[in-house]
Amino acid sequence: MARLYTTCVALIALITLVQAIKFDLPGQTASDALPVCVSHYIDSDVDFVVKVRVGAGPHQKVGLEITDDSEHLNQIWKKDGLTEELQRGSFKSHYAGDIVACFTNVLTEGYQPDPRYTRSVDIDFDIGSETIDYAKLAEAEKLKPMELELRKLEDMVKDIVDNMEHLQEREEKMRNTNESTNARVQWFSTLTMVILVTLGVWQIFYLKRFFRKKRLID
Repeated sequence: MARLYTTCVALIALITLVQAIKFDLPGQTASDALPVCVSHYIDSDVDFVVKVRVGAGPHQKVGLEITDDSEHLNQIWKKDGLTEELQRGSFKSHYAGDIVACFTNVLTEGYQPDPRYTRSVDIDFDIGSETIDYAKLAEAEKLKPMELELRKLEDMVKDIVDNMEHLQEREEKMRNTNESTNARVQWFSTLTMVILVTLGVWQIFYLKRFFRKKRLID
């Protein structure tokens, strides 16, 4: 049991680590500023939290815009002038898809791009059970420390099961698509063969009749 608990905690820690991204954002002039974007896939009807922290840097203004990957690129969150203070936004997805977070780092007028002008960006996506405030939950439900840890583990395992079910659904859809494609290819191949055989037979009879008219064969 202890070994299973340790394995589950290690797996969950790995998943959480992947969801956190840190990178350096170089400063650019306003006219040439290009966004640097990261994305994260989120299922439909799922609560998620985006946490952003930007490192210190003089003469630079970092902006953030979060959109979905729909046709209209609906804006979910926008923040200008990010600071070292942690910024936190809570949202709920309306359909499955990628959530795209784009950052820009614009230099103050009169300054030019230079390797010295960069700011570190730390963004973290909390999804599902990761958005739960367990301190408040323990206080509201009067949970003991062990009960609280088991509750966390239960919620995390539920997230993993949900993800596995989602992967199974995607695998089933892809398998159905492949089977449908294979069936169409088989029908097309059969039709092509029938047309070629029919054309060959027609050519044989046509040539026979042609040669007989020319009295080249009996």
